[in-house]
Amino acid sequence: MAGEATHHWIMVLDVENFSSRRDPVQRRVRAAMYRALTGAMERAGLAVADTVTEDRGDGVLMLVKPSVSPLLLAGPFVSELDEELREYAEQSNAEHALRLRLALHQGLAARDAHGWSGDAVNTACRLVDAQPLRDVLIAAPSARMVFAVSGEVHRGVIGHGHRGIDPAAYLPCAFTTKHGETISSWITVPGYSAPPGLAQPASPGRPAGPAATGSGGPAHAPGTGDSAGQPAPARGPRGGTEDRPTVWQHAETVQGDQIAHDKHVTIHTTGSVRP
Repeated sequence: MAGEATHHWIMVLDVENFSSRRDPVQRRVRAAMYRALTGAMERAGLAVADTVTEDRGDGVLMLVKPSVSPLLLAGPFVSELDEELREYAEQSNAEHALRLRLALHQGLAARDAHGWSGDAVNTACRLVDAQPLRDVLIAAPSARMVFAVSGEVHRGVIGHGHRGIDPAAYLPCAFTTKHGETISSWITVPGYSAPPGLAQPASPGRPAGPAATGSGGPAHAPGTGDSAGQPAPARGPRGGTEDRPTVWQHAETVQGDQIAHDKHVTIHTTGSVRP
């Protein structure tokens, strides 16, 4: 029955490349999606009584009671869902691959005889359908899912660094909807130090370009020049200049580990040593 709008945590889940598959494959992937979702809820301690789900064909809309901590949703639930997907991947072939986009928002939602509606629901759906989120999952071939939160959720939950949540693994992303609305979000990929393939806006001292790879790799190829377009210096055997190792950084804020691959540290034992 129809009722007044009430506050919920709103999660939307979508299957990557769902509509391009044959009907029998779609049915099998949908069954696997629901098994993974149910298993993750059980393992994370998210009670069925605290959630309402609405089928979206290629995904699920979940509305979670405000009494449930968002730390459980962004922490254990996301981790357990990724683990469920890992276990499924070990038993399936490429045709039945299951990779997910997941978004978390919050706000008012109202229910009628046909389902749920509200601006907060629309925003959550736009988050999960955003092209940057799709691009990040494509750029992370070993990942099983990508997770986005709205700017509101990041400010109130993720950014505080609660136990089980790593704010450094998230990067900001603002995108414009087909209606001209700009939505702020933050994106992470379980198993990656930072989401790969995420273009970052230009800022003073740094041109626009892709974010670092999931392993913390550089945004430009070694030996081709720095990210500002300057020629690269002659490289020594350990990746620095000929006379000494060099670190090139062109970021105002480092999210995660910016230095890729091996780190060569020289400790000088001569002279005074500061405590």
